[in-house]
Amino acid sequence: QVQLVESGGGLVQAGGSLRLSCAASGRTFSSYAMAWFRQAPGKEREFVAAIRWSGGNTYYADSVKGRFTISRDNAKNTVYLQMNSLKPEDTAVYYCAADPYYTGSNVYEYDYWGQGTQVTVSS
Repeated sequence: QVQLVESGGGLVQAGGSLRLSCAASGRTFSSYAMAWFRQAPGKEREFVAAIRWSGGNTYYADSVKGRFTISRDNAKNTVYLQMNSLKPEDTAVYYCAADPYYTGSNVYEYDYWGQGTQVTVSS
């Protein structure tokens, strides 16, 4: 089992940066694929980025390519999302997700979820 706790959200001006962290419990963290999703008010939860267990492969939504970077530190049981050049449309609750088998953009494939952290980008 894996428990996930996100942190690092907040209020930032457009063009600014934030780094989100997701701390995972459980000895098998290093074998899990990890991902970030986000959900804006009144919208469905959408894929942001994913990373394989080894960290060797990463995947991004087109809307964040070139601005966001996902990474992981298996020694610290933590996955990160570095967000640069933030835009007002990035405003959402950001969720960390984990799965032992799946790496991708399908929200229904991930077995474990954090509680979310709010990111607000002002114009």
